[in-house]
Amino acid sequence: MQYYKIILLRSSAPDLTYSSHEILAMGTVVTVPLKTTFKDAVVILEVEKPEFNTAEIVSVTDRVYSAEQMEIAKFISEYYFSSFSEAISLFLPFSTQEAQGVKIKTLVEPIVAPILSAIQEKAYEQLLKKDRALLFGVTGSGKTEIFISLMVKMMEEGKTSIFLMPEISLTPQMEKRLKVYFGDAVEMWHSKLTKKKKASILEGIEAGNIRIIAGARSALFVPLSNLGLIIVDEEHDDSYKAMTRPRYHARDVAVLMGQKLETKVLLASATPSMTSYYKFDVVKLEKPYVETKKRYKFITGNSINTPILTMLDKNFKGKEQSLLFLPTRGNFKYLYCENCGKTHLCPYCSVGMALHRQRRHLKCHYCNFTETIQDTCTQCGHSPLKSERMGTQEAIEVIESSIKGIEVEQFDKDSITTAKKLKEALRRFESGESNLLLGTQMLSKGHDYANITLSVIMGLDYILGLADYRARERAMSLLFQIAGRSGRAKEADVIVQTGDAEFFQTYLNDYEEFVKDELLFLEMANYPPFSSLARILIAHKDESKAGKITLDTVIKLKAFEEVEIVGHGKAPVERIANKYRFHILLRAKSRVPLLKALHAVECREIEVDMDPVEFS
Repeated sequence: MQYYKIILLRSSAPDLTYSSHEILAMGTVVTVPLKTTFKDAVVILEVEKPEFNTAEIVSVTDRVYSAEQMEIAKFISEYYFSSFSEAISLFLPFSTQEAQGVKIKTLVEPIVAPILSAIQEKAYEQLLKKDRALLFGVTGSGKTEIFISLMVKMMEEGKTSIFLMPEISLTPQMEKRLKVYFGDAVEMWHSKLTKKKKASILEGIEAGNIRIIAGARSALFVPLSNLGLIIVDEEHDDSYKAMTRPRYHARDVAVLMGQKLETKVLLASATPSMTSYYKFDVVKLEKPYVETKKRYKFITGNSINTPILTMLDKNFKGKEQSLLFLPTRGNFKYLYCENCGKTHLCPYCSVGMALHRQRRHLKCHYCNFTETIQDTCTQCGHSPLKSERMGTQEAIEVIESSIKGIEVEQFDKDSITTAKKLKEALRRFESGESNLLLGTQMLSKGHDYANITLSVIMGLDYILGLADYRARERAMSLLFQIAGRSGRAKEADVIVQTGDAEFFQTYLNDYEEFVKDELLFLEMANYPPFSSLARILIAHKDESKAGKITLDTVIKLKAFEEVEIVGHGKAPVERIANKYRFHILLRAKSRVPLLKALHAVECREIEVDMDPVEFS
């Protein structure tokens, strides 16, 4: 009889000891009895016969986590403060046949790579020589053709590739482009796939037919043998950071995987993050593939005013397509009282209830509590309540009532809830059935349409005013990304609504100049990439208990001289789902002392977010 320590998958339980008549390899996925049920688990260690009685492993599957997957999961669990089970459960195991080495099928016919321009060819040749690099290419400079050329090269060498995009909203358009070159050798992978589709893709990988996996964050953990290349497109995007445990950053894990697997890693963006620009070799594409003229016009205000409506109307009548960006979701605007100035709050979370006019209700975007639209202030009794900040639904109403016959495509997470709805919305816009693409952050994610000749960008001042050390970077990146959706094939106008035109005008023609100036500011202020940050979150139904845990943790942290407590207290959003929230923000010159301090204070009552991107 053999004895093994196992970890239950997708569980916070500690490791357990079981026996088996079989000799098992580390990483083998097994089924074990637990009380009255059976659980999937992974073998992590062979041990001596314990002094207590053990239950026997019920069955051994044909799935196994590779040594590299186990090693990377161990790093994720230690660095991002999760259990090993939570970390290894991110990965999909190999089949035992794959673990012994999949026979990659040789190409019957060579794949014809895209024809590159001289500028693209130069960048491609530079990238071939580098194991880690950042492709810094202006919007429309042809980065995708370079990605495809690199993936073709990998296929010729019998290697596989992973291509990451920040959100699944990008996958339909990219799928079309990749299928042209790779056909059935490429598959898209994301959280919205059915269980059946996922199983079919895994079969294709095991048979050696699928050689490229493209998709959102989770695509990084698909079991590909002979991995030769990981591409992280739009690497600046915060969607790569998981907001639940393990709170990993897919871009950073991709770089780690590259080191462990000796795989080439390419990060790419038109507006790279300060950290990537600072840390990696930069290869530039400084000119768009098709050079067109963009005219920028800065206007003031915080609503869809006459100048915006006039330009949209003119573009519509000229049979051109337009895009309008709002930094909010649905009718993500709040009801507030003119008399006492208070916002109508969720009774369970200390945030304003978002107004959804179309469904005629108020909704909390944190705990999902919903109620009918209120007209009287709960604080002072004043009526009626007013609403602040325009949301997508109200924007559509204003535009449709002002411009007769215009077809508006709503493009946000409230309207695009399924992959089918996404494909339909994109098809309608591409075919010209809709004239205006109106939405939120989803618009900035690398979509490519030839006919957009007008981009309207609202709400940049709101982003500039966020309590976030990266607020300027986020606002500037957004301006460049949204402006980059227009003028792909012909001249375009970009209307920017802001009270701080001077700040944006300084850098309009050169994002790199902004990056260099911003890095000087970050260095002086001692923010990443010149330091490491961590955020501790404390949530409890009892406010005084949450406050006490926070203070006790702060006292413990004061023993670590190399770690600075930047601040602590109530979180900006003080309550979610009836739990009071406190936070502590920490900073250190490097990650090592920060991790040492955090591991010393780690307990069940706190949650640690390493390298945070969200501070609410």
